[in-house]
Amino acid sequence: MITFDHFKIALLHPNESEPFFNLIENNRVRLEDFFAGIVSKTKTLEETIAYCKIIEERIQNKNYLPYMITDTKTNSFVGLVDVKNIDLNVPKGELGSFIDSKYEGIGITTKATNLVVEHIVKEHKFIKLLCRANSRNKGSIAVILKSGFTLEGTIRNDYRTTRGEIVDLNYYGRVF
Repeated sequence: MITFDHFKIALLHPNESEPFFNLIENNRVRLEDFFAGIVSKTKTLEETIAYCKIIEERIQNKNYLPYMITDTKTNSFVGLVDVKNIDLNVPKGELGSFIDSKYEGIGITTKATNLVVEHIVKEHKFIKLLCRANSRNKGSIAVILKSGFTLEGTIRNDYRTTRGEIVDLNYYGRVF
């Protein structure tokens, strides 16, 4: 477990389906364009419980690492920093993050992202991390840049949003 200020960061556990669902549900509208996969698999609590069982298996197989940010004052999930598209042959992975709207703009996501990066580089020996962001997602781009990533390029027509729109994504990288 990683801690800072009054927050802790730890991998999602299967018995945390309900707080995970609540975090997504409270932020669904703002997440649907940039976290289409998670949003589509957590429409109900029952779907979220089933999805968390799949996540547990993916964590054990080391192909997905969802780190939940918890406010220790309220004991509630307030954000996520996840590592997906993991390729242990390189080793590399893709980082994503979001924060509850009530916690936006005060540096929690940047701090949590930096701590997770430090942890996974040490623990899993990653030598490359990527982040993808739509140019409209100014908050994510700010976190990405503050976390030491640099723009590597833009891939056109690279991602389908929940609403079906095909968008370009900027790719940011960081080498260790």
